[in-house]
Amino acid sequence: MASLPVEILYGLYLGVLTGLVPALIAWLLGFGFKYFTGITIPGLGVVALGVTIAGLNGGLLALADPSLTGSVNQLRLTIALIVVLMGTLYAHGQGDKMGESLPKRLSLRELTKRTLSADVIELVGGRGQVEITVVGEISDIEGYPPLPAALRESIREETWTFPADLPLVELESRVETALRTEYDLLEVSVTLDERARATVAAAPPTSGLSKHLRTGERAVSVDALVPTGAARGDEVTVFGDGERFDARLLGVVDVEEESTSSAASEDDQPTAAPDGGDETTSDDDTSADATVQRAAGGRTRATLALSRQPAQALVGADDVRLLVESRGSRREFELVGLLRRTGKRFRRLTVGTDSELAGATLGDAAVRDQHGVVVLAIRSNGSWAIVPRGAQSISAGDDLLVVGGRGDLDAFGEVVA
Repeated sequence: MASLPVEILYGLYLGVLTGLVPALIAWLLGFGFKYFTGITIPGLGVVALGVTIAGLNGGLLALADPSLTGSVNQLRLTIALIVVLMGTLYAHGQGDKMGESLPKRLSLRELTKRTLSADVIELVGGRGQVEITVVGEISDIEGYPPLPAALRESIREETWTFPADLPLVELESRVETALRTEYDLLEVSVTLDERARATVAAAPPTSGLSKHLRTGERAVSVDALVPTGAARGDEVTVFGDGERFDARLLGVVDVEEESTSSAASEDDQPTAAPDGGDETTSDDDTSADATVQRAAGGRTRATLALSRQPAQALVGADDVRLLVESRGSRREFELVGLLRRTGKRFRRLTVGTDSELAGATLGDAAVRDQHGVVVLAIRSNGSWAIVPRGAQSISAGDDLLVVGGRGDLDAFGEVVA
């Protein structure tokens, strides 16, 4: 007979070896009965079944045989039997617990659904929200031209805030829509992890007017009255000499800027084409298309895409005006994108106890005149006041939702804190 430690090791080895199959069967029985019937099988019965199965594997049932009771292997067999009993009982308990906690109706979507980590969720007004940031390098999409460096840097600095109760798949879709609206990307792919970090791959907007024309369309450039912020891809209604046409905006060039651009071209500076492309042959051909050109408002030269007959009628029109139609199911992106294009950003600030704003009203603080920012909402005592008036009081601990330029927001943040 070997020494006691060796016998114990032999017993543990034999118990683990013969107890794997009984433990698996005990787990399946505990899980299956609890999940499908809601009934918990008595642990004694499962343990007895496990010992029986182990006996078939390793002859442990022969432990009760008188001829084996006095055997030199009795110690290791006893330890092995204890290991099988404990493993079977533990596996049965875990299976029963999992059968109780697992939802009764499962779908592939629920099994593959990813969720956000609780650490990145912030409570605002009683509802959770999450801020999505871009991490890593902005990848190119195979088969498309590479992104310009300026466009990569702009996308990398982007942040978005959405409700935290949305699935990650929906959050990815919203970020993709925001990027397409903001930068007019030809293709974009976004992947989010549980900490709301976005990995982005994108393809830049395509240059060349003909690539933006659909079958049967013609491109016409006219001097028209264009709303501020109109850009390529907008669906518009064209009014020309009393006639009305449906068209699509391909590009805008401000008349005043166009007169100065010709002078700049003499110094080999890139000049924007009507479709938002680049008409120069410089090495930085894609830089002009890094961002979408948008109308400054007023009388502007616009390039429109419309069918042949309306195009012929519009060429000779003297008075042309455009009415921009809303597009997309998530129009909040268009508003946020418009503010971002004018250099504005959103920020939530908390009023400190030593702030000069504590105890004052918006009217007394003259926030817009003194600091160059606009307070869109104030959260006080758990409730939000949207578009607050000048009589709205500000107290320490209140949250302010503010919009303004980066520099103004930084300076105002110090005052608020």
